[in-house]
Amino acid sequence: MTSKLLWKPDHDQVALRNLTRFGAQHGFTPDNFPALHEWSITSQHAFWSAVWEFCDIVGDRGNDVILDHDKFPGSRWFPQASLNFCENLLRYDDSRTALVAITEQGKRVAMTYKELRIEVAKFSAELKDRGVEPGDRVAGWMPNVIETVVAMLGTVSLGAVWSSCSPDFGVEGALDRFGQIEPKILIACDGYTYNGKTFDITKNVDNVANSIASIEHVIWCSSLGLRDDEFHRIRQRPETTPNFARLPFDHPLFIMYSSGTTGKPKCIVHGAGGTLVQHVKEHVLHCDVQRDDVLFFFTTCGWMMWNWLVSGLASGCTLVLYEGSPFRPTPSALIDLIDQESISLFGVGAKYVASIEKAGVVPKTSHDLSSLRAIFSTGSPLTHESFQYVYTSVKSDIWLASISGGTDLISCFVLGNPWGGVYEGEIQAPGLGIAVDVFDDEKYIVFHLRGQTFPVPDGCMGGM
Repeated sequence: MTSKLLWKPDHDQVALRNLTRFGAQHGFTPDNFPALHEWSITSQHAFWSAVWEFCDIVGDRGNDVILDHDKFPGSRWFPQASLNFCENLLRYDDSRTALVAITEQGKRVAMTYKELRIEVAKFSAELKDRGVEPGDRVAGWMPNVIETVVAMLGTVSLGAVWSSCSPDFGVEGALDRFGQIEPKILIACDGYTYNGKTFDITKNVDNVANSIASIEHVIWCSSLGLRDDEFHRIRQRPETTPNFARLPFDHPLFIMYSSGTTGKPKCIVHGAGGTLVQHVKEHVLHCDVQRDDVLFFFTTCGWMMWNWLVSGLASGCTLVLYEGSPFRPTPSALIDLIDQESISLFGVGAKYVASIEKAGVVPKTSHDLSSLRAIFSTGSPLTHESFQYVYTSVKSDIWLASISGGTDLISCFVLGNPWGGVYEGEIQAPGLGIAVDVFDDEKYIVFHLRGQTFPVPDGCMGGM
C-alpha cells in the first residue's frame, strides 16, 4: 500500500538546506539521499571527518577517525582528538539571544550569548573553588530554566560530569539515580510550579543530600523563595571569561539513566566528543538548524531531549525553554509560544499532538504561525491521525519529522530528511552514519533502511 504524500519541500527550500551544501561538497544531490546515506556508513573516515569540518567542531581532531573498527564494544572514535563540550556550545560571543526561558505563569527571562558566557564563567569558577575537578560528578535536581543550562555548562567546562533529573522526582527516584554516581555537588531548586500548583521539595533535597555521603555542597536555586538563591550570589563574582579544559574525545560528559522498570535505573555514561558530534550532525544535517532559527522542544531535565536541545547552542540559534504544564493556562499554551517567540523549529512528544487534537485546538485558524517551518515529534509513534491533523489543522506548508532514538545513545536512530517528502505514517530516514534496520519479534528484518522512507509498524519505533 502506498502512503499518502502530505508535503514535500520545493526547489527553493531544498536549495537553502544545510544538507544541500554538505552533499554538494561530497558529490551528492538532493534527489539521492540513499546514496549519501550509503556513503556515510561505508566511508566512515571520510563522512565523520566531513561532519567535523562542516559543523566546525572546536578542538584538535587528530588523524584517525576510528580504531578497531570491527570491535564492538571496544572500537575507539577520534582517539587523538581533544575538545571541550562547553567550548563548542559557547563558541559564539555576541548579542544574539541564546536562551529564552518561560514559565507557565508567564514569567520570561532572556540571555544573550555574551551574557551566557559570562554566567558560565562565574559558575565554573564557583565549582572550582568548591573543589570540582575533571571526572567529578555534579548532580542537578532542577526545572527547565536558564540556571540549569548555566550549571550544566559550568560543570562540563571543567571536565566534570553532569547528571540531572526533574524536580517532580521523589526522594527514592533521586536516590536511585544520584546514589549510584557519588556526586560531589548537588544543585537543586527549592520547588516548582505545575498546572497552577506549587510544590515545596526542600525536605526532599535535604533528605537526599544527607543520604549521599559524597555530596559536599548543595547549591540552591530559589524558585519559590524558600531558600537563599545562591545563583544570585554567584552572579556577583568577578569572572567574565570561561576556561575550557580540553580533554580526550571520550572523556565522560553526561550520566543518563534507564527507565527503572526492571529494578533500579541503570547508569549510562556518554562521552563528550561522541555526544557533541552526533548532536551537531542531527541538528545541522537532519533538522536543518541555522543561526537565525528559534528552536523549541518541550522537555524536562530528566529526559535526554533536554540534553539534545541544549546542544543547539553549538549552532548559534536561540533556544526556548519552557517550565510547567503544556496545557496551562489553555490547551494552546505551547502554540501561543510559536507566535510569541517566533519559533521556527518546534519539538514535542507525539502524545502532545494527539492531546491538542482531542482538545479541539485548530492553530491554523487561531494563530499566525508564519515563523514555523518544521515540527519534530518523538516519545512514541506519531499516528496516521496525527499526521493528518498537523496538515489539516496546524499548517499545510510544514515539514513534519517524526524521529526516534534513545537514552542509550542520547540521540536518534531515525529522523528527518530535509530533502524528502513527508508521507502519512512514515519516518523519513535513517540517521546519517548509522546503519539501521527494523526487525520483528522473530528477528527477521521487516525493513531495510538505506535512506528510504518507511512506515512505522504497530508497536515499533518508540520514542526516546
